[in-house]
Amino acid sequence: MQRNGDDACPTGLEHAAVHTAFVVGSDDALLEGAVPWLQAGLTAGDVTVLSCAEETAGLLRAALGASETQLPNDPRVSMRGSRGPDAIVAARRLLDRAAASPSGALRVLGGLDFGPELRGWREGQRFESVVNDLLAGAPLDVLCVYDQRQLSPDVIASAGQTHPHLLVDGVRVASAGYLPPAQYLPALPLPREPMEDGPPLFAVDGARALAPLRHQLAAVLATCVPDREQGTDLHLAVSEIAANAFRHGTPPVSARVWASADRVICTITDRGTGFDDPLAGFQPAHGDDLSQGGMGLWLARKLWDHVDLLPGPDGLTVRLSSPLR
Repeated sequence: MQRNGDDACPTGLEHAAVHTAFVVGSDDALLEGAVPWLQAGLTAGDVTVLSCAEETAGLLRAALGASETQLPNDPRVSMRGSRGPDAIVAARRLLDRAAASPSGALRVLGGLDFGPELRGWREGQRFESVVNDLLAGAPLDVLCVYDQRQLSPDVIASAGQTHPHLLVDGVRVASAGYLPPAQYLPALPLPREPMEDGPPLFAVDGARALAPLRHQLAAVLATCVPDREQGTDLHLAVSEIAANAFRHGTPPVSARVWASADRVICTITDRGTGFDDPLAGFQPAHGDDLSQGGMGLWLARKLWDHVDLLPGPDGLTVRLSSPLR
């Protein structure tokens, strides 16, 4: 499959993942850049998929004269209604499908929406960064649309840091501000949650054993998480994080839980030095063989909306936060 270079039509690179940000301020600007890019994929025989709001998908299909079958919309790939690990799984399933296509390549247009709050922006920015390593080398061309009408200036500004390429005037160019995940992720601000400045609903320091701590966390989550299914999911994940602290961290282990009418926060702290892998938790530590373990952070990212690793002078804190259903 012949592909063009950075100074030509932005159609990707041979046998290498291409991750491009496209900043727009109007529907006309979106169509001007996205339609030729999508048409090039359809012409080449790429599996070409949208991952955006259905309104945007309809606009693009109409401009291309394409059907839903030709241009399906899978919002999960751009973390619309999904969390980071599930978005990665969705992308890999599409790559498996693309392997049997005429070109063997996958093309995805993502319409990003990180929500109205800083914690959501952080998760979105984190995901946009880690995919550069997680999907490196895949026959994948991704165009991420950053709409200035919907996203904050801070999120727009991050596009050049999390994407190796930018689409400018219809041409893909290298992003001068790009930072690889190992540099970008540690620099993300991790402010305290406002609730953390108040008294916790539950606190234990120097937990002696994992089993009693698990039971205590189950009891407190049962009191503050009305939805039983969500409570079970949150407890499963926080139990795995506590297990990591006992098995791989350095004692003492402590835990805190805060809750309000609409949100729950849990922290697990030990005296260890933390994780050196910036991709930790976006896939199982030992790959597809889940029998080997290594699922703690992966489960946390799958089951809690926000997961932050907070290294400090006294050790590592894993902070988990989710809205209540």
